[in-house]
Amino acid sequence: MKQHSRRPKVVLTHRVHAPILELLSESCEVVANQSDSSLPASEVRRRAAEAEGLMVFMPDRVDAELLDSCPNLKVVAGALKGNDNIDVEACTERGIWLTRVEDLLTEPTAELAVGLLMGLARNITAGDRRVRSNFAGWRPTLYGRTLVGSTIGIVGAGNLGRAVARMLRGFAPELLYFDPEPLSAADEALLDIRRADLSDLLERSDAVVVCAPLSAETVHLLDRNRLESIRPGALLVNVGRGSVVDESAVIELLRAGQLGGFAADVFEFEDLSRPDRPAAISAELLAMQDRTLFTPHLGSAVAATRLKIEEHAATAILQALAGHEPHGAVNRPCGVGSAGTPTAL
Repeated sequence: MKQHSRRPKVVLTHRVHAPILELLSESCEVVANQSDSSLPASEVRRRAAEAEGLMVFMPDRVDAELLDSCPNLKVVAGALKGNDNIDVEACTERGIWLTRVEDLLTEPTAELAVGLLMGLARNITAGDRRVRSNFAGWRPTLYGRTLVGSTIGIVGAGNLGRAVARMLRGFAPELLYFDPEPLSAADEALLDIRRADLSDLLERSDAVVVCAPLSAETVHLLDRNRLESIRPGALLVNVGRGSVVDESAVIELLRAGQLGGFAADVFEFEDLSRPDRPAAISAELLAMQDRTLFTPHLGSAVAATRLKIEEHAATAILQALAGHEPHGAVNRPCGVGSAGTPTAL
């Protein structure tokens, strides 16, 4: 009788599209969470105890405790861009590849950033509520502001920040950016954007768009002290990571009228790498409906984009399980040679 080779086990912590299940199931035993809820950490450990591949998403925390409960694990593939919720060093020390997605999220997130800025500037959600509540026709109320000819500051000039700058060019703004790493002269000229220090950017901008990733250096980069210097009435939009902005400070400045409005697609409570993160979005912040605009992490919530992100992560798993260096690798595991093959011990 023909012997069938063992199929490696792959665990997916969140819902994926059917073609991704089919792709992985051709050569792997797939255990997928196709519910709408995140799995508790204990359940992830239980399901992944014998897994060789693990696909994780933003709500997952991958730490040494999880990795030690999965002794067969060869690859953790992140269906995400920022990997601050994953212990890279712990993966490397245990000989586990870690991968992430780079550019697939950039354009749709930048597009959403511009949408949030427009919605906040022109009171779109407040206007929608007005129409749905005893609307009597045109009245000169709910005055907003135009972005045309305004000064807009971008905090973080990586792929996302540059994409936001490109999309804003149609409004003919004066564009400023803050980033520890300056853009090339060619990029600055192409985007018609000028570098500024953070305090100058905040003081001069009519609107500020946060595109910075989360790191030890960027936690509360926009804290109360810095936000107090923001131009009176300026708008603030966060599509980077929640904890780059101090939401408690935002509440105080909105209450005082120093900040004209706040929009966000990302929130502090989502950042699992912070043990001191808040448990939820502040009820007071949520209640400020006329001066805030929030979306439930919609940056990459485009069906075609999500499929590509999942496909990227699934392909990385298959590459690693086949003994190759997976694309999107952010580490080189201990015991793995330069060509992606195991080194002699």
